[in-house]
Amino acid sequence: MSDGLFDLPGRGAAGGSGGGSLAANTHASAPLAVRMRPRTLDELVGQEQLRAPGAPLRQLIENDQSMSLLLWGPPGTGKTTIASIVSQQTDRRFVEVSAVSAGVKEVRAAIDAARAELVATGRETVLFVDEVHRFSKAQQDALLPGVENRWVTLVAATTENPFFSVISPLLSRSLLLRLESLTDEHVRGVLDQALVDERGLAGRFTVEDDALDHLVRLAGGDARRSLTYLEAATGAAAARGSEVVTLEMAETAVDQAAVRYDRQGDQHYDVTSAFIKSVRGSDADAALHYLARMMEAGEDPRFIARRLMILASEDIGLADPTALQTAVAAAQTVQLIGMPEAQLTLAHATIALAVAPKSNAVTTAIGAAVADVRGGKIGPVPAHLRDAHYAGAKKLGHGSTYKYSHDEPYGIAEQQYAPDVVQEAEYYRPTSLGAEAAVKERWERVRRLVRGGAGPGAKGGRSGR
Repeated sequence: MSDGLFDLPGRGAAGGSGGGSLAANTHASAPLAVRMRPRTLDELVGQEQLRAPGAPLRQLIENDQSMSLLLWGPPGTGKTTIASIVSQQTDRRFVEVSAVSAGVKEVRAAIDAARAELVATGRETVLFVDEVHRFSKAQQDALLPGVENRWVTLVAATTENPFFSVISPLLSRSLLLRLESLTDEHVRGVLDQALVDERGLAGRFTVEDDALDHLVRLAGGDARRSLTYLEAATGAAAARGSEVVTLEMAETAVDQAAVRYDRQGDQHYDVTSAFIKSVRGSDADAALHYLARMMEAGEDPRFIARRLMILASEDIGLADPTALQTAVAAAQTVQLIGMPEAQLTLAHATIALAVAPKSNAVTTAIGAAVADVRGGKIGPVPAHLRDAHYAGAKKLGHGSTYKYSHDEPYGIAEQQYAPDVVQEAEYYRPTSLGAEAAVKERWERVRRLVRGGAGPGAKGGRSGR
């Protein structure tokens, strides 16, 4: 499946008829998503920042310039559609290669065919490369001659951060455009238009509000997916001789039960809050229930993963030092594999964090430190800790009495580190829960050594509290 807004017809590796007319597949029997594909920038849903007057993309299309594009954004946000619009509005031939199946040979063949077309007819070619982040360095290198010599107008799409997944020469020769996730309002607009447009359902069906809400929710911000679901739902209604799509028909059509969960409303916040509090409260079963509700309602899995990463530090901390590693690994895995497989990863992380020992010592420590800073307790850095790597530093006494920790017994030097104003502060107070119990024991010994016998509970207590 492509990462653009709608699948394009004529997929092929290297030119030929694969780059023919895009209108050829807009006949009545074509999928609804194909028939409703935006034809101009003004018809594109969302992406207002790209469609604004004077925006680079609009100038590129309206001024018929030759410039390669790198489109970065989530699935279903319009990457393929933009490639289609560039091709149609500038009367360029369209050829698509998929990084999933094409190799260097196919890439070179597509560029050679585009070059031959340019020489023979003067007609330029839009080469759309879907999922370009899946190309190896050698495959991406193969694109460079076509881009540098402008034999093709390259439009490359990626869901991954291009600064990590695309080679620098290709980045520097392309205009990078970032596409934003579609909102539920955007998706609803797509469905409303499809219901009345002559290219779509031409007013033949009515969709009840709760059924439409269900389709929007399940689409998860993916306009192409929403049209696929709408087509299935209206097909189910037609099979029953009805012109009205009910919630039950919509549920049956997409084989998923409606979940009472509004991604933009109170339910979103309530369910998310209950999920986090259940993990914090160590109830893995309740946490899994709320996780399932969020996933079935089409919640962005990356949002869930981000919340777990926050919780790992906020509620677990050093009671289980592996918790943050688990959460970060889960977030990376979600980004790499996507749904539905990512639900296993999210469940894995949810259970691991729910059953982990809990400590909010990290949260309270940074909170106390920030409170002191905001309260004006910002003293000068002790002279022996200041930077001594420049001419004249010694004359100022910078670093002259600094003790190098590795030269001291146990690798710990007794000296002042904090400014005078917070010298007696005790921000981090570890608990005796989980692995933090060992941290607590070591930290108390270390603090006494560093401060020359000033252990926990010493003069001043917790500063600023």
